[in-house]
Order: sequence, then C-alpha cells, then structure tokens
Amino acid sequence: MIGYVTVGTNDLERAAKFYDAVAAELGVGRMMDFETFIAWGKWDGGAGIAATVPFDGEKASVGNGTMVALEAKDRDQVQRLYDIALANGGSDEGEPGPRGEPDENGMLFYAAYFRDPDGNKLNAFLMDKVA
Repeated sequence: MIGYVTVGTNDLERAAKFYDAVAAELGVGRMMDFETFIAWGKWDGGAGIAATVPFDGEKASVGNGTMVALEAKDRDQVQRLYDIALANGGSDEGEPGPRGEPDENGMLFYAAYFRDPDGNKLNAFLMDKVA
C-alpha cells in the first residue's frame, strides 16, 4: 500500500503554494513541514503527497512517465482542482473530460491533467457513471 508520493522541487516555497491550494480543495492540509520537505494529507487517511528539495543537493527533475493521480469526489471537483492548479503556477496537460469509452458497467474514466510549477505531472480523476 502506498503511504505517500514525493515529487522533487527546486523551489519549495513555490511548490508549497501550489500544493497548499490543491490539498485544501481535497480537504487536507500539511501533516509535516520541514525546511526542505513538506507533506500534505492525514495521518490516519489515505496516501499523501510531499514535495522535497532533493537530499543529494542536485537539481530536481521530472520523471518521464511518472504521474500522481488525485481522486476527486465528482466532476465539479475535477474542474476545481484543474482550475486551482493553473491559478497557482501549474500548466495544462489536458482539460477536464472523459477519457476512453465506458466499461461494461457504464463507468467512465473522467480526468484533467496538469503539471505543478516544477513540471511534475498530476491528474484529478474519478470513475463516473455515463450521464
């Protein structure tokens, strides 16, 4: 089971602004806050997310093919998370909308894709019944 996911940053203050806003929409706040590392989530909740300045002192870089998926409660929250990301220094990687075809149960993958200010890729998603 995943406890938390960490993304690298070259500017912790900028990353904190971005993730503070995203975490607030998801109903969580900071659970650890150190000079070079901040984690958001709940101690007794699901997986959290953290931003850190690399321990080795080298520049943080983006993993090709790496993405953090944030589970939303509904389509409106997918839209809000996307808007919050772009308003806080993030960039667009795919506007909110359905992806693919519904499965045999009529469930559809609905998502928005964006990058944080350091270029780490995230999405907000839910499995939703076809309207």
